[in-house]
Amino acid sequence: MAKQPESDSFMDMFGRFGRDLKVPNVDVEAILAHHRKNLEALEKSARAGAAGASSLLSRQREMLQDTLREVTEIAQSYRAPGNPQELMAKQTEFARKAFEAALKNAGEVAELVKKSGTESVDILRTRIKEAMEEIRAGYEKK
Repeated sequence: MAKQPESDSFMDMFGRFGRDLKVPNVDVEAILAHHRKNLEALEKSARAGAAGASSLLSRQREMLQDTLREVTEIAQSYRAPGNPQELMAKQTEFARKAFEAALKNAGEVAELVKKSGTESVDILRTRIKEAMEEIRAGYEKK
């Protein structure tokens, strides 16, 4: 199996794509230089999104491990003989804890997704504002 580079940047990918096309009279490097900031913003945004997805998956794994541990503890406590009222109280307590945990976890997951998406969009929004200022400054010079 051929060994692939660990991570190509957008700039590397576009540069290689342009060189591989071998289209005459097109200065790919000049085009890349012109759009370098845009491509860098896209790359930074993609990395932020990937980091957010990674942290979300990690947190969901932790939540699942915590839930399984709690279920195991509760299941072991059911083995002890007891009267029906005690068993019903334990089941009610388990249902209440499970519902509270599900609400807390859903809120936390939603917040992680929101933060990740917001960060990616903010990177792009900032670059769009900069690009508009660059265009405006270019027209003012003329």
